[in-house]
Parts: sequence; C-alpha cells; structure tokens
Amino acid sequence: MGGLAALARSLGYEVSGSDKNVYPPMSTQLHNLGIHMHQGFDDSVLQNKYDEIVVGNVMTRGMPVIETLLASSQHFSSGPQWLGEHLLRHKKVFAVAGTHGKTTTSSMLAWILQDNQQAPGFLIGGVAENFGISARNTSSESFVIEADEYDSAFFDKRSKFVHYHADVAVLNNLEFDHADIFKDLEAIKTQFHHFVRTIPATGTLVVNNEDENLQEVLKMGCWTPVIRFGLNDNADIWAQAIQADCSEFDIYYKNKKQASIHWDLTGQHNMLNGIAAMAAAMQQKVPLQNSARSLCDFKGIKRRMEFIGRVNAIEIYDDFAHHPTAIATTIEGLKNKSKEQTLIVVFEPRSNSMRAGAHAKALPASLQSANHAFVMNYADLKWQEGRIEALQQQGIQTVDSVDKLMQELVNLCSKNTAGKQAGDKQAITVVFMSNGSFDDAPRRFFHVLQESQP
Repeated sequence: MGGLAALARSLGYEVSGSDKNVYPPMSTQLHNLGIHMHQGFDDSVLQNKYDEIVVGNVMTRGMPVIETLLASSQHFSSGPQWLGEHLLRHKKVFAVAGTHGKTTTSSMLAWILQDNQQAPGFLIGGVAENFGISARNTSSESFVIEADEYDSAFFDKRSKFVHYHADVAVLNNLEFDHADIFKDLEAIKTQFHHFVRTIPATGTLVVNNEDENLQEVLKMGCWTPVIRFGLNDNADIWAQAIQADCSEFDIYYKNKKQASIHWDLTGQHNMLNGIAAMAAAMQQKVPLQNSARSLCDFKGIKRRMEFIGRVNAIEIYDDFAHHPTAIATTIEGLKNKSKEQTLIVVFEPRSNSMRAGAHAKALPASLQSANHAFVMNYADLKWQEGRIEALQQQGIQTVDSVDKLMQELVNLCSKNTAGKQAGDKQAITVVFMSNGSFDDAPRRFFHVLQESQP
C-alpha cells in the first residue's frame, strides 16, 4: 500500500493514509514523498472528502474507519483493483508471482530493464538497493510488479494478482502459506490458475520447471506460451552452479551456454530467481548476455540478507525469510559460502501463518544446518501443544523477549570468539530473520556489540 501511495502521487493525486506500526524503509519513503500518515484506524480521517478511497487488506470489519466508510455513500475500491484500473491497464505488465522470491526477482527484472535503457515503472514489496525506492511510475511501456496471491481486501477475496492485467507472468514456486487465507495447498493452486487464466495468448508464462505444484497448475489449463527455467536441460533456460554457494554460475538457453554470472548473492534460490528474471527480460528483447552483465551489478534488497555491520570477528545480517523453505535455502547458501564460519540464526515467527502454527512442524528442520538457532517464543503464538518443546529438544533455544535475546547472543558470541582475531574472516555470522520490524533487533545487537568494545 505504501508503494501504491507513491504511484498515486506520481499520477498527480494528493495522498494521505492511515496505518499503524509503519517502520523504515517504507515510513521514510512516504515521508519524503510528502504523504501524511495517520496513526490508527479511527474514523476521524473520513471527515475529509476524497476523490478516491483505497482500502488495504489489513483493514477489517469492526475497525471504526471501515464501519463509518460502509455506512457512508463514498466510493471505495481495493488497492489491486485501483492499481489495475488506473495504471496497469495501460502498460506492458511483468508480474512476478510465487511463494518465495517475488521481491528479489521483481527487483532483478526491474534492474535488468533499467540497465538496458528501458526505464521501467515498478511496484515491489521491498527496496532494491539499485533504486533506493520500492515504486515509481515512468513513461516507459514496461511495468514490473510483485504479484501477490494474498487476498485483495476484506470485501474482495480474490488474489491480488488477478487484477494486474499481466502480459508476462513469472511463476517462481508454489507452496502452502497464508494459512489465515487459504485452507490448504489446493486452494492456492486454484488462485494461481485463476492468474494463469488472465494472461493473454499473446503474452508469456515464465515457469519454474523444478516445481511440481506449478506443473499441476498448468495442467488445469494453459492458453499462453510457456518458457521453463530450471537446473538442468529439461528446461528452456537453466543454470549450472560453478561455486557451491551459487555465487558464480553459467546460463544455458536451449542447451547452449549463453553467459556467466559472478555476483555477491548466494543460494540456489537466488540463482533460480536470476534466470527467471532473465527469461522475463527476453520478452522485452533484452539478450541474455546483457541481462547477465546487469545482474553482476545487482546490489540486492534491503532486508534480504542485508549486511548491517561487523564488529571484530562478528558479522550481522538482516533477512526477511519467514517460510521454512526460504529459511533453509538461505542457511544452505550461507553454509556453502564458508565452511569455517559459525552460523547463528535468530528467527521471529511474525507472519500470520507462522504465528498460527501452520509451519511449526517444519521449522526445526529448516534451522538444523545452523550452528546455533534461536526462535522467539511470544505469548500469543498459537502453536499446538508440544511444538515449542520440539524445538528445544532439537537444540534450538527459545527466547520470549528481544532484551533477553540480546544477552543470550552476547554470551554466545563471547564464547565463540575466544582466541579469534579481529581479522579472522567469517568467524561468526549472525542472521536475524523476520518479516516484521523485530523491534530493530539486528541494529540493536550491532550497537550492543559496538558499545561492549574497550
């Protein structure tokens, strides 16, 4: 919704909004655009008259602002519907969908197009370091959008992406998530197929050939040409890792090597994200060799393995991973990058699905490759009896406050840095994982370490 507000501003609207617990980088971006934020969901904001009222999916029945809106005669729409009608209908839309990697792949694609003189517009659920913003509108025909399967609004339970008028759709992967919206995996497959139904026969589907759930979606019916990406020659475009951490790999198209990439990112998931973005950019006539050169200069996303700082032998990262698969693949990439490091992972269950316990059973296995793992055990977690104990039995520590976490981490790092020099490479890596603010835990820990130095 913050990105949508920025786009509305670019179309000449005066924009204001109401929300709570807005934190950087989005709060900073809105402030810089002159977009006023009202804290809370009371109905005082409706005393003004508006040309458009756009309702985000955080809004629910019972909130004073919603009850007053429904009792009034004012017109309103969902964010995805407003965006589709006012902006996307007039663009060539590149929509990136999937359980994981939407933000990263969207940012990669937008950067490839930008670096090849196409100046795309975009709306992404994060801030790409190459751009410094999450949304913009340009005169270009191309528009890249992160296409979420989450519902559109309390009155529109269709997934957001069906509103986007996509011409090129990337289907990155499909797993069970959003347990507060979908009862099972089949319900999510149905929504993905609704999305497939909206892509014209003149468009393109870019599909992960490694994902069986996506193949089942296509079997429900497909009317659009498909380009498959993957890890072997069964796909149209595929990648072969040169380094174990996938920081360097070759790209093949129709079984001929086209280019190589050497970048700062790690993990098989990012390698797949990269070739998906390259395949999509081909639909805008960007050669694979050009895309590869662009991706070598891709700087990453804020809060996607964002480097916070280093204190002596300890490096600190902030990451957005919130699903067991994403957690496991991120850890795998880090472990492959350096076998000598001590890897400490801290996870905060923040998404609705995780807090409801939908992934509690799979979580321990996703953390097993870390040398030490912590999971925040908040009082409002609705996990089945025994799930917290299962974590502890597998050597995963649980902590009920960020203050206690800080002390536990300081003690653990002190033990593991004993005898190591400040110049030791990758002595300890600490990764904080959450899709919420996490009370600014990564930066708080960095400052605690700084203050503890003589």
